[in-house]
Amino acid sequence: MTRIFNLFIAFLVGFVPAAQARKTDFHNRSLSDTRRVELVLQQLTIDEKISLLSTNLGVPRLGIPDCGQAEGLHGLALGGPGQWGKRVTNADGSRGQIEFPTTIFPQAYGLGATWNPELITRVGNQMATEMRYYYQSPLVDPRKALVLRAPNADLARDPRWGRTEESFGEDPYLTAMMTEAMVRGVQGDDPHYWKAAALMKHFLANSNEDGRDSTSSDFDNQLFREYYSYPFYRGITRGGSRAFMASYNAWNGVTMCVHPALDSIARRQWGQNGIICTDGGGLKLLVNAHHAYPTLAEGAAATIKATTGQFLDEYESYVREALEKGLVSETDIDNAIRGNLYVALKLGLLDGADSPNPYQKIGRDTTTEAPFDAPEARRLAREVTAQSVVLLKNDPTRALLPINTRQIKRIAVIGPYANNIVQDWYSGKPPYEVTILEGVRRAVEGQDVEVKYVSDNQMGRAEQLATWADIVLVCVGNHPFGTRTDWKFCPVASDGREAVDRKSLQLPDEDWLKLIHRANPNTVLVLVSSFPYTINWSQEHLPAIVQITHCSQEQGNGLADVIFGKVNPAGRLTQTWVRDITDLPLMMDYDIRHGRTYRYVRKPVLYPFGHGLSYTTFSYGAIKNVRAIKTGYRITVPVTNTGNCDGDEVVQAYAVDAVSSNHESGKRLCGFARVLIPQGKTVEVELDVEGERLGHWDEAKHQFVSPASPVLLQIGASSEDIRQRVICK
Repeated sequence: MTRIFNLFIAFLVGFVPAAQARKTDFHNRSLSDTRRVELVLQQLTIDEKISLLSTNLGVPRLGIPDCGQAEGLHGLALGGPGQWGKRVTNADGSRGQIEFPTTIFPQAYGLGATWNPELITRVGNQMATEMRYYYQSPLVDPRKALVLRAPNADLARDPRWGRTEESFGEDPYLTAMMTEAMVRGVQGDDPHYWKAAALMKHFLANSNEDGRDSTSSDFDNQLFREYYSYPFYRGITRGGSRAFMASYNAWNGVTMCVHPALDSIARRQWGQNGIICTDGGGLKLLVNAHHAYPTLAEGAAATIKATTGQFLDEYESYVREALEKGLVSETDIDNAIRGNLYVALKLGLLDGADSPNPYQKIGRDTTTEAPFDAPEARRLAREVTAQSVVLLKNDPTRALLPINTRQIKRIAVIGPYANNIVQDWYSGKPPYEVTILEGVRRAVEGQDVEVKYVSDNQMGRAEQLATWADIVLVCVGNHPFGTRTDWKFCPVASDGREAVDRKSLQLPDEDWLKLIHRANPNTVLVLVSSFPYTINWSQEHLPAIVQITHCSQEQGNGLADVIFGKVNPAGRLTQTWVRDITDLPLMMDYDIRHGRTYRYVRKPVLYPFGHGLSYTTFSYGAIKNVRAIKTGYRITVPVTNTGNCDGDEVVQAYAVDAVSSNHESGKRLCGFARVLIPQGKTVEVELDVEGERLGHWDEAKHQFVSPASPVLLQIGASSEDIRQRVICK
């Protein structure tokens, strides 16, 4: 009897805790990630599974906290023109927002111009820290999110693309390096947890805005592997991103949110076991714009079966209809949302209260300084801004830049962007802003220098001010969202924005520049722009031109650091600037071999990819060493600073198939390094060139293969300024 009683007690002891454990067993960190995710899936009701098809990772019944997504291309966006703050209804019934300050950096186009992946990692880390702060601080209650919609891994194959500002540039390798760098910064370096999750945008080949909801980007598999998908591939396999957004467009006739490549390539070949989401409104566009399916229920079913596990759209009723009609199964939903739970696990959301997640303390100590108010955040924004400035021209016979305040006593600062920082559609709300005018005034404070400003040339007042000045800084460019937040509003042909491509590459203010230059030949064009322009007259006649992008809270200080010589400029273009819009192929021709980007351009360009000047000069010695390493080759080239000041040089390596009849055709960036070289010193710069960048994608073998014949490596200061060459066999 006693034995039977003991067996009964043992049964209860074994049974009851097991029943209780079903609520918490996924907290067990000794289990594998895969097992923990499966344990959550087993406990979910069908309603909870449908709920997880949204962008919220939370399951309240199981103690998994709510967690959504937020924008962050160049700073966490919790405010700004795109209304990314907390939505509220005003007293008059109108809609408004509460904005929460965050550190705002230059646009992604400017981040790319730094050619400095390490710096971009620091930018990503700052954004993730602020994301954790707002997610965990008891003092504020904004949109709760730890999935950051960044970086943008799309390629700016055409300067007319309305969202060029969101891209790191036109080259797949540079964009891949910047993508990897930002992913690492956002997700952190802990081996088990992420500070935030980096969700890349927009897979795939989304670089036309007009008709983006119904057009198809058509190209072959080789361009898919070597060009369009390469930054995403690297972001997943090297950077560690486990989240991306499917683009609006189709690829070769199949809309991306239902494309088989999501599962067959991204998931099965690259290991993308995390979030795949639609773009905003993607489900309705799949049916109503692409006409890929007759009903929204069928479209929802197809999206889920493609393993797209999050809808940025109304979807619940259509998913339920699809379930009722047998168009989709619960198992299909499991397969789609499994990745969402994996991301939740990596963020520490499945751990419970006793999580060892090293990032969970950020923001909880209410006595510490907010991260966007920290001095290091301000210094970082200023450093990034200065490194992003590209010196396009600086006539050595005039030597206007850097400005010498011993000789220059009267400075005119002119133009609509001289005293106005315009945040773009994906910006947040910076804690402060320093305009170009303010930056110039701060730079000359305490010196015998006078600074005057006008915003325009009404009644010739800009020309009059120019005649007074020793030097004129004219700050003109594009408006990032078309002067009004109204969707698709973009009245200037050379401006662009989301949903609107540019119709012109001409700078509207170039006539104005002619008048100011006539009044004062010492005119410097400060091009505040998200895009390239065909500024042929300015390049021919103006003595100096600098380019900087919009948005940075330290725009004025960063630019002033460069134009007054505190920082030697070393920003480099990440896109080819053509001379004329007619030099471009048709907008919808996605085969870049037809004359697009620096790799295949057929006519002389205004500024080549990789171009950017310095206040000093550099000479390249003969290549000293080409050594085979595990991943490819290590090339050593001595570079000497032959000028009058310290400076960074961006050493670039390009591969060209040596057997090609035209060595300039199809060249591709395969390595680069931004290196500080003191005045008069020589630095032996080491470039690691990866084997897959020397070879090509072999469709039969389904892999990158080493070249069968020798490859010519060109080393230089831009894609056209080649200083040394070597054959790699």
